[in-house]
Amino acid sequence: MEIRKATEESLEEILGIYSHARKFMAENGNATQWGDTYPPPERVKQDIEEGKCHICVENGRILCVFYFAKEEDPTYTHIRDGRWLSEDPYAVVHRIAAAEGTKGAAAFCLDWAFGQTGNLRIDTHDNNRPMQGLLKKTGFQYCGRITLADGSPRIAFQKIKV
Repeated sequence: MEIRKATEESLEEILGIYSHARKFMAENGNATQWGDTYPPPERVKQDIEEGKCHICVENGRILCVFYFAKEEDPTYTHIRDGRWLSEDPYAVVHRIAAAEGTKGAAAFCLDWAFGQTGNLRIDTHDNNRPMQGLLKKTGFQYCGRITLADGSPRIAFQKIKV
């Protein structure tokens, strides 16, 4: 498996992966985190144009897609019911989704992202049990709760180099 920045040529395949992810979430008790339309194609195009949409590829097939950037996320400024493990500069992963039938690609992506920075933050929905399990499996620690710009609550995790 290899990680690379997504290009516009991959857009349709990426949108298909996100469609599968929405269906998977709904079937696993998490129908509201991404609903029927998140992320919208315009958001994915913007992520690609900004060089922040990454894909995990093996044998010419996209196995996983995710947003990765070394940037401060404004929604991570205020955390409640806990605290971040470190306030040092960090990177973020958002919108991670694996293709149907894929095993291990999301963990590979999270490990790659952590390797780029040594300080990685991510959040997810209370009902997203599969993602919470993946985060714990890959060494992330629960840090508290954050609120997205639209008012939606999320649980926040961080992994730091020790």
